[in-house]
Amino acid sequence: MKRGFYTIMTAQFFSSLADNALFVAAIELLRSRHAPEWQSAALVPMFALFYVILAPFVGAFADAKPKGQVMFISNAIKVVGCLLMLAGVHPLLAYAVVGLGAAAYSPAKYGILTELLPPSQLVKANGWIEGLTIASIILGVLLGGQLVGPVLSAWLLAVDIPGLDTGINTRAEAAIASLVLVYVLAAWFNTRIPLTGATPRHLPRNPLTLLPDFWTCNTRLWRDRLGQISLATTTLFWGVSGNLRYIVLAWAAAALGYSTTQASGLVGVVAIGTAVGAVVASVRMKLDQATKVMPLGIAMGALVILMNFIDNVWLAAPFLILLGGLGGFLVVPMNALLQHRGHNLMGAGRSIAVQNFNEQACILGLGFLYSFSTGMGLSAFAAITIFGVIVAGVMWIIKRWHAHNEVAHPHELARLLEIARRDDLHG
Repeated sequence: MKRGFYTIMTAQFFSSLADNALFVAAIELLRSRHAPEWQSAALVPMFALFYVILAPFVGAFADAKPKGQVMFISNAIKVVGCLLMLAGVHPLLAYAVVGLGAAAYSPAKYGILTELLPPSQLVKANGWIEGLTIASIILGVLLGGQLVGPVLSAWLLAVDIPGLDTGINTRAEAAIASLVLVYVLAAWFNTRIPLTGATPRHLPRNPLTLLPDFWTCNTRLWRDRLGQISLATTTLFWGVSGNLRYIVLAWAAAALGYSTTQASGLVGVVAIGTAVGAVVASVRMKLDQATKVMPLGIAMGALVILMNFIDNVWLAAPFLILLGGLGGFLVVPMNALLQHRGHNLMGAGRSIAVQNFNEQACILGLGFLYSFSTGMGLSAFAAITIFGVIVAGVMWIIKRWHAHNEVAHPHELARLLEIARRDDLHG
């Protein structure tokens, strides 16, 4: 791997670390204000909101500027979101601003891989970036849980700056203030990312002209015989995984009686399995083999349903590791295949924006469904069952879709797989 790749990894690690710690801190902030439970559940779709709204624009923005600069601006926006939360703005609105920064960050983070590395290293690079991202999720959720816990929060609240009244009086507020520094550190690493030499694409003066271009890119990727399968799979995976993070917290409280700090550890356990699965996939899988992992998605849905029968932490931990491992092994080769097809069809930034639009729209839809159901009295156990059925059922449909393509369009599919195989070997 090139040296710049590791700088990208470091910047991504700290940015994602703060994102996940902030999620736990925001939940605790809402609970400390006695907000209804549906508002905590709504944090997930609020974070996804700007991913969906700005999807036609952020990809073109990422392609128009050096991607290290785009990542720096994105982390600065996340800092603004944290400061708004501390200034008394409703946590859901302030968290949406953090989501705005994340929406701008993602096309640059993934798009720079296709500029910096050859296709033959994309699966391996995705394994590293997903593995490190999952590691940051583990540590971030654990960090957030500890920051709002009694020990670290007491130390943070004891910090006194002479002559300055910060107005920080609760555990959650102290945690959020400390995470601002982590975002600043990530932004500094963004300034160290080298230029890739890729030619910037022109950004039109009238942003609305990007709408038909985005729709064309979206349609093109959905019509591609490999792009449509990988996009459908990653859309489903992230749509469920994005909400599963909160569902595990709710399940741990309902089934095990855990506090936010204790439950955050179980979210980290899922992430450990995902990291292992991602690393194994990066070593064993090739681009042209990506579609062979689809049965794992069906198995993942079945395992989600089985969570309802676990009420012991000693059973829960290995079970959640297995669940995460299946997800990690599923998403890495599919993500790499999607990036490869998108880069060939429309350019890195635009393809990642299309991917984010579909995946975050799924998170948004499922998240609002879950928060609405919670507001109407649906239990965590019922939500888990619904999510498991959705994963297994939709994944089975996607698998049948690909089987139909193999029968109805064998020559086109063979040609696309040969391109992937050739680029994987000689990229």
